[in-house]
Amino acid sequence: MNSKRILVTLAVVAVAVGGGIAAGYWTRGGNSDASAGAGAAAANAAATVNPQEALGKLWSAAVTTPDGQPQSLAAYKGRPIVVNFWASWCGPCVAEMPELSALQREYAKKGIQFVGLGVDSSTNVKAFLQKVQVDYPVYVAGFGGADVARAFGNSVGGLPYTVVIDANGTVRATKLGQIKPDELRHTLDAL
Repeated sequence: MNSKRILVTLAVVAVAVGGGIAAGYWTRGGNSDASAGAGAAAANAAATVNPQEALGKLWSAAVTTPDGQPQSLAAYKGRPIVVNFWASWCGPCVAEMPELSALQREYAKKGIQFVGLGVDSSTNVKAFLQKVQVDYPVYVAGFGGADVARAFGNSVGGLPYTVVIDANGTVRATKLGQIKPDELRHTLDAL
């Protein structure tokens, strides 16, 4: 399957589950803040996630800088991290980036690191970052990033998808859909 077809497929999935993505949900310990639709179905799937397997996929994911330099996410092990899966063509992803940047600046003093994983091409990510300032590292995961997000419970494959991992490697929360800063602050303050 070529990358254009994959991109179109991802866009169709995002539109098809739009209600769940637009509403979003946070999952903590297998419990969802939403009670219906795609969000609840995905939250139930998240309860069966193998956290060690998911973390293994994250730390070993083949990612690059927007300029194509290979990188390792394993450098973030042992630190609290917020991983945001996004794409340049995803409206809610783009809309939440200023909020994520502000939260990175706010929580950097607590040692919390935000990381963006572009489920997109390096060309698209690089062009996007030339227009929009992002105050945290952004890597290109390509379409393999969707597999990593699925390992964390994103069974519908929607974007944006955010995962909060504490310094001990425990997945503290996941969210399908655009973040709400106050909800994310609540999770980060508990780290």
